[in-house]
Amino acid sequence: MSGGFDLRDEPWVPVRLLTGESARLGLRQVFKQAHEIGDLELPVPPAAAGLMRILAAVTARIAADGDDRLDDLDVAENVKGWLDLRLRILRAGRFDPDVVDEYFDKAVPSGRFDLFDPERPFLQDPRLRTECVDAKGARNSSGVNKLVMGRPTGINGAVLFGHFNDIAPVPVPAAEAAWHMIAQLYFGPSGQCTPRRITENRAGSGDAAPLRKSVSYFPWGSDLFTSLILAVPRLPGEELDEDEDLCPWEGELPHPLEPRVPMTWPGRVLTGRFRHAMLLVPSSDGRQVTDAYITWSTHAQAPVVRDPYQILDRRKDGDFQPREADGARALWRDLDALLLKDDRQDSKRPPAFGALPNTLLPALRVRAYGFDQDGQQKDSVWFASTTPRVLAWLEENDKEMAHHIMRCHVSAEEVGDRLDFAARIAWKIATDSNVDPSPKAKVKLDARKPGPWASAALTRFWPTAETQFWQLTQPEQRADRPREPFVHAALSALDEAIGPSSRADIRVARARHRARSMLLALLSTKTG
Repeated sequence: MSGGFDLRDEPWVPVRLLTGESARLGLRQVFKQAHEIGDLELPVPPAAAGLMRILAAVTARIAADGDDRLDDLDVAENVKGWLDLRLRILRAGRFDPDVVDEYFDKAVPSGRFDLFDPERPFLQDPRLRTECVDAKGARNSSGVNKLVMGRPTGINGAVLFGHFNDIAPVPVPAAEAAWHMIAQLYFGPSGQCTPRRITENRAGSGDAAPLRKSVSYFPWGSDLFTSLILAVPRLPGEELDEDEDLCPWEGELPHPLEPRVPMTWPGRVLTGRFRHAMLLVPSSDGRQVTDAYITWSTHAQAPVVRDPYQILDRRKDGDFQPREADGARALWRDLDALLLKDDRQDSKRPPAFGALPNTLLPALRVRAYGFDQDGQQKDSVWFASTTPRVLAWLEENDKEMAHHIMRCHVSAEEVGDRLDFAARIAWKIATDSNVDPSPKAKVKLDARKPGPWASAALTRFWPTAETQFWQLTQPEQRADRPREPFVHAALSALDEAIGPSSRADIRVARARHRARSMLLALLSTKTG
């Protein structure tokens, strides 16, 4: 009989205390000490993005003032009343430890937070032991390498974070397995997966996880208590079902062939949209995971619900979709979309950034967790990033600064686009003797042959542009024309990308002059 791994008390969540010390805590202590914790330190950002949603759901259950809780639907239907309740809870400065114990020990059925509970392991489906079988009825697991993001699987997997293979899989510590399980449930792939036999058919494909290829943004306070309270989303404006709101560890296992349970607020919105089913196989002492089952959980239509932590961008057809994560895109380039009201732009800011307490705005930062992926199987890079204290610039609080931020960002993007184009033009002129290098001659580019200068120039430009951006956010810089410093940064980046060869090669010199002229032309326009 394997030992258990109770996530309530096992030290599995890495945190940094306000004293500067690092520690690992169980869920119970995370909430009891939230006011003493400065930050989460999960080294797997997609796991942190999922964990924040889980913690926010629990926060809604335990954050209370008297008999009123943040997840009280009657209170939430009155927006002002709910915001007043949130403010009173924030003023308390900490979670009530007795309420924390009440939730973990009595409100949730026994064993539901145990990673290896034989009947209802946390966020897992024990039915996979008998449903994930091969044609002969033998158990057919997915392998521990499939669980751990970054490990290769099969014979062609790329080695990202260590040398592992399916012939001799290396067990993973139980705490780390919990991180990767959460990451898979929120960011896992679509397409082929371990088959699951429920009827006579062995279906072996599934849908992408709800956060796949996305980036999440959270208002970030000076301590974890504040961050968690602000992470609890307000009741959405769209219609949600009024059935009992249950998180996966609170209710019964859904039947995989039946329609999904309707979305409710806040638990199911945050933790009830999974498209994968998982089951971890522990070592004999319950300290490691030696194998895993990962398959589909449902083929029912995915619920249409607004995630409270995502920016929505307008597509060409007029509909909106979550902003996709881009490992090469710095967080400051998203800042105006977080600060401006939805009716001011072609993007909608995350609902979590609406109606933040004015008294806290000067101290609030933005934390982003993203995973650059395609829609199916390819994982590129994950990232976490935090801004300085910028939320005092929300449009409803400081309209002038919010619009200055927008102008700075727009200017940087325009210059970056022009630099990319100019560097491609320069390469074409420098390397194609049939191209007329004169200033006004038309140059036809081949998208398949961009040349190396554009990429090299942009690699140099964006870090410098970020430095310039933060300098432009100083109060005394509000009246400045933001485009000029970005143009000068682009000129330097272009010169570095082309290198000194232009001094000896007249054609390269002409190409460089043409590209610089295209950038300098931006300074003659009226805006920026």
